[in-house]
Amino acid sequence: MTMGSLGYGDVFLRLGAAVLVGALIGLDREIRDKPAGLRTMALVSLGSAVFVLTTLGGGFGDPTSRVIQGIVTGVGFLGAGSIIRGQSEQSVRGLTTAASIWLSSAIGIACGLALWPLVVMGTLLGLLILVFEPFERWIKGRIQ
Repeated sequence: MTMGSLGYGDVFLRLGAAVLVGALIGLDREIRDKPAGLRTMALVSLGSAVFVLTTLGGGFGDPTSRVIQGIVTGVGFLGAGSIIRGQSEQSVRGLTTAASIWLSSAIGIACGLALWPLVVMGTLLGLLILVFEPFERWIKGRIQ
């Protein structure tokens, strides 16, 4: 079974690469004790890949593209509402939740378009990223 012209292997490779490079950038942010770290960057990168692969998945026309644009914009505002800033730069909270909301939107769009390989792989990789929290804390503890 394929997703458009892409097979499962191609979809997994593209999503996996997005997670890896997002996590690497996030690792740098984590090491520098910035609010958006490994999991947040990995989720944002994965969400972006899911959105792009959604457009490749089935020859959907311009109206579908416009609906996706509207959803991405609207959900971006929703995610922004979940971010809380404290008194210092290190006390920003909710970034991973905002990225999770955004990724869920991307996966929801893929569901609506019946791009099942993208739905399954995007969901599994997103959940894998979210369970990295102990690894994230371990990295911080080793560096500080």
